[in-house]
Amino acid sequence: MQSFTCPACDTRVYFDNLFCACGEPLFYEPEARAMWNEAEPCANRDTIQCNWAAVPGETLCRSCAMSDTVPALNVGDNQQLLARAERAKRWVLANLSNWQWFTDADGGMRPRFQMLSENTGGGRAVQIMMGHDNGEIVINVTEADELIRVQRQHQLGEQYRSMVGHFRHELAHFLFDRLAAAPGFTDEFRPLFGDETADYAAALQEHYDNPKDSGEDFITAYATSHPHEDWAETVAHLLHMVDFTDSFVSAGLSMKDIPEDYQPYADTDADRLLNIAAAVAIAINDINRALDNSDLYPFILTPKIREKIKFAHGWISSHAERGA
Repeated sequence: MQSFTCPACDTRVYFDNLFCACGEPLFYEPEARAMWNEAEPCANRDTIQCNWAAVPGETLCRSCAMSDTVPALNVGDNQQLLARAERAKRWVLANLSNWQWFTDADGGMRPRFQMLSENTGGGRAVQIMMGHDNGEIVINVTEADELIRVQRQHQLGEQYRSMVGHFRHELAHFLFDRLAAAPGFTDEFRPLFGDETADYAAALQEHYDNPKDSGEDFITAYATSHPHEDWAETVAHLLHMVDFTDSFVSAGLSMKDIPEDYQPYADTDADRLLNIAAAVAIAINDINRALDNSDLYPFILTPKIREKIKFAHGWISSHAERGA
């Protein structure tokens, strides 16, 4: 994520800040990708601390307007959980806007979110399956509770699980549907990922009955289940790497072999981007180990995985030019 400053005093501020230390209000304007001191606030500013500017002539911001359903905010911790989940959504949408997804320049379909909670006030938790179907994305805001999310991470044997990761994964499914309409996409996709028309339900059942290791061809074990999931996991990891590299250089940090004024989202050389992201990850992994913390990015980019990520990067970063 890029770094931001307050227009009034030029002090460093952060993506989700509502106010600067100087007292001025802050509004994130997604089209400008900048902080403003004056704007029409999103109607959810007080309720869930949404600091985005409202869409001109409307009451909600671009991100909140995509949420068709939200949980009952007077039940349990739902208001706080929704606020955390919506912040993660805004973060990922802001990332994707660097490649013109869902901006004014993008005339394509937008995703619709069903933000649901396991706590409906009925006394028993309801089961919620996160997923994507025909432009509609279901997100379980209960996982915005860090303890619950970490427990499920261990239960499922995952190396990494976060709300930002959930949004990146589910939005990747949506991006597939958008890109599949572009000439040449599926012809290039299938030799790398497989036949996406294979029975999805049967493939997932087989995955849970007989789980496989990720091996050298898949970024995660879940990616082995079906070509759609391989794509979604691959895209999510592409977005992880581009964003933590962007955060690194935006913070003013530098390393050997990182060009001066490097802009990860603008880099069209996927090999160079992955090499730089790997170097940044290794360096921060070393720092985390000095504090006995978990690695920032505990994954290995094999040649096959790199090939898949490069394919995803080529299509997602240039969708405007390709007309997807």
